[in-house]
Amino acid sequence: MGQESSSFATDSESKRIELNSFRTISLPSREDILSGFLVFLIALPLCLGISLASGFPPMAGIITAVIGGLIVSFFRGSELTIKGPAAGLIVIALGAATELGQGDPAAGYRFALACIAAAGLLQMLFGWLRAGVLGDIFPAAAVKGMMAAIGLIIASKQIHIMLGVKPSAHTPLGLILEIPNSLRHLDPASALIGAASLALLLLWPRLAKGLAGRIPPALAVLLLAIPLAWALRLDARALVQLPGSAAEAIVFPDFSQFWTPVSLKYILLFAVVGSIESVLITKAVDLLDPMRRQSDLNRDLAGVGAGNLLAGLLGGLPMISEIVRSSANVSNGARSYWANFMHGLFLLLFVALAPGLIHLIPLAALAAMLVLTGYRLAAPEAVAGLWKAGRTQFAVFFTTLVITLLVDLLAGILAGMCLKLLIHFANGLPVRYVFRPGIVTEPVSGGTRVRVSGALVFTNYLPLRHALDRTPADQPVFLDLQDTRLVDHSVQERLEEWAQATGRALYITGLEGHGSQGPHPHAVRQKDAAQPALRLREVQE
Repeated sequence: MGQESSSFATDSESKRIELNSFRTISLPSREDILSGFLVFLIALPLCLGISLASGFPPMAGIITAVIGGLIVSFFRGSELTIKGPAAGLIVIALGAATELGQGDPAAGYRFALACIAAAGLLQMLFGWLRAGVLGDIFPAAAVKGMMAAIGLIIASKQIHIMLGVKPSAHTPLGLILEIPNSLRHLDPASALIGAASLALLLLWPRLAKGLAGRIPPALAVLLLAIPLAWALRLDARALVQLPGSAAEAIVFPDFSQFWTPVSLKYILLFAVVGSIESVLITKAVDLLDPMRRQSDLNRDLAGVGAGNLLAGLLGGLPMISEIVRSSANVSNGARSYWANFMHGLFLLLFVALAPGLIHLIPLAALAAMLVLTGYRLAAPEAVAGLWKAGRTQFAVFFTTLVITLLVDLLAGILAGMCLKLLIHFANGLPVRYVFRPGIVTEPVSGGTRVRVSGALVFTNYLPLRHALDRTPADQPVFLDLQDTRLVDHSVQERLEEWAQATGRALYITGLEGHGSQGPHPHAVRQKDAAQPALRLREVQE
């Protein structure tokens, strides 16, 4: 905390208020206010679209973003992440409302709110138990498979809304198969707005120059779609519907189904999947921070949990650290957590002062944004990377993807993890090293050597990370893997992330006798053929 405060002490736009001898808090700088405003412009349409895609009222996403900005900011687990609803949890929120409601959307919404509030309490417990390392124990290929499935599910649902058609199918595969039928029966006005919005989103990076370059693509879509909807006399049912007053947007949860198996399943999904996504995104944003600050993942997780508790009690969607808005926050020059606060404040002021403008937004334009979001979550380039990393990595990815589409997220991620572990056993993973490798740390000339024996796989990475964290921060680390039989894809990714996040010089040696399962630099390494030693990263202090 002290280091963060001192880094702002030279900023003429920022003044510190001493709260006590242990904590300081800075007033928002000009950069934070500007970035918060620009992120608000991005967040408004996304919050509305995510709400509708989740089967929640439009205001639910805005309630969550306001809580994430005005309250969660002050947990200060992370300086630059933006907290709010995210596309990655649409599938869980929609599933909870649908399954629990059993045909009654209003009841399902209230039952889902109870799950969100309970999941928030569980996430606060995760933070207290220092479970911020959750993101490191899941295999990378399984996480990518889960995100790809979420992307396909979102896109398969939203493409029908973009065309102005209500599909009859409810399963992801059914929705995909029904796309040709929706194309034949599309509503011309909605389809034109949807297609124009999607085209603008794809072309905006090339079109935006000069002053227009400061306009977020989502805002550019609204500036096009709203006049177009008016000119085409779009039916009011194809526009965002809002409650009569702000007070009506506050909905309280119904805990009467709390102890049912379905509720418990969704509490676990909200808590675990939301925590994994939030932790991974926070770590990714840390790598973008020009000040190289590291987030307190446990405090950040507790803050997200507190936000979800409030969101569930007040009618909001679940929140996480959101990658698109957080990346924009960094790009816009944000300096501190105040940017997240300001984005929440601008959202609150907009809803209070100009709610009528929201009612002018066409559903097709919001759906187009989510179709593109779903495509990006599916990340075709990541699929190509996994193929290069080896057939086993692709098998884990594909299994997670298919099981998620056919069953649900929890079954998908568990299936991916089990398959990954079975593959490791087939490749020679000794049972006694499943959860902890052999680790010896010793000082050497010019740094610290960490020798690992047995195997390094996703299930036993945490003990190695703890050993790396305990090495002197001012010395290079030489990671000797000569005595390992197996080094998996996920561990190699985590090691590179650790080196980048800490700014440490990390050298990996001893892989000369390990073969690679693919051309990707993070492909699984087995001790069976000659390969050159790998140096992940060198950072000179």
